[in-house]
Amino acid sequence: MKVLLSPAKSLDFDANLPTQKSTISQFVDETNHLVEILQTKSKNDIAQLMSISDNLAGLNYDRFQEFDMNADTSKARPAIFTFNGDVYDGFDASSLSADHLDFMQDTIRILSGLYGLLRPLDKIQAYRLEMGTSLKVGQSKDLYDFWQERITHQLQEELADDEILVNLASQEYAKSVNFLAIDQDVIQPQFKDLKNGKLKTIPFYAKKARGMMARFIVDHQITYKDQLKNFNYADYAFSEELTEKAEKPVFIR
Repeated sequence: MKVLLSPAKSLDFDANLPTQKSTISQFVDETNHLVEILQTKSKNDIAQLMSISDNLAGLNYDRFQEFDMNADTSKARPAIFTFNGDVYDGFDASSLSADHLDFMQDTIRILSGLYGLLRPLDKIQAYRLEMGTSLKVGQSKDLYDFWQERITHQLQEELADDEILVNLASQEYAKSVNFLAIDQDVIQPQFKDLKNGKLKTIPFYAKKARGMMARFIVDHQITYKDQLKNFNYADYAFSEELTEKAEKPVFIR
């Protein structure tokens, strides 16, 4: 089983690391190429490109100017312990037991506008580059065009014949994968919460639930799709009644 997650905009480079294990991302050359392009952009260019404030543009301008092309630099740390957002609150990597690290590393994959496809222990530097950014890269009109074939091919290479792919990424990041080219089954869980008497997908809770399901998969070393129905963290439960398609199981609370 492979599980896709989105990255987070917020990063934490200060928290203690629970392990000294780390790996190097698989698309180092592509990442460095993107950085070289971004280093030619002014602060104003970055503000317009990313639709962010002048302060954030200045921060990210400095990040790209100071980016270390050595992927094993001391300025970098494992992605799973660095991304800091709702999904990663749900995953709570810092509390993961040491004997689950290998399963996590083999199972979880994080989509990234700068790094393409990350394993949890792959080292990242401080950056911001959302997948939806319209950055032209050579003949590629944007980052989706640049990354999709590379990411899809890498996933297909990693997936064994009997493995499934669980998509817990946001729509923005899931678009960087050509799921039609994936030979194995793709499962896309849906999460709904009861609000004002109706079951709805509430973005804040859904993001956290995606992280919790990823953690559930690692905790229980889930390998078969039917085992996903046992997901029960934070009082979520599988709803057979609301599940119209097997590849889109619905979990409610």
